[in-house]
Amino acid sequence: MNVMHPLVSVVDDDESVRESLPDLLREFGFRAHGFSSAEEFLRSDRVSETRCLILDVVMPGMTGPDLQRELARRGQSIPTIFITALKDDTVRPRLIEQGAVACLFKPFSDAALQEALNSAFRAA
Repeated sequence: MNVMHPLVSVVDDDESVRESLPDLLREFGFRAHGFSSAEEFLRSDRVSETRCLILDVVMPGMTGPDLQRELARRGQSIPTIFITALKDDTVRPRLIEQGAVACLFKPFSDAALQEALNSAFRAA
C-alpha cells in the first residue's frame, strides 16, 4: 500500500463528477479512482485499500447510504464524505448521524472538499 498517497475512491453515477473529481484529488496529493456505482466499487479490488470514500447519496441501484451500511456490515470502516445535488436540509444531519465525516452539496468548492478530506483523515 502506498501510504504517502492514500487512495480516495469516488462513487458517483454522474460521469462528469467521476472524471473531474479524481483529477482534483490528484492535485491534492491523493491517488484516486472513480466508480460508476456502489456495486462496481464493492466488486473491485480497491475496497480494502481505500482510505476515504467520496460517495454520491442518490444513485440507481444501491444508494450511497446503502453502500455505507454494507461496508459497516462487512466490518470495513472507511471515512466517508457524501456529495449530493439533493437540496434537502434533513439529508446532512442524518448522514452525519449515521457516521459520515461530511456531506457536501453539489456544486462544492475545492476548499470545502479539502476541509472534508482533512476531517476524514483526522478521523481515520
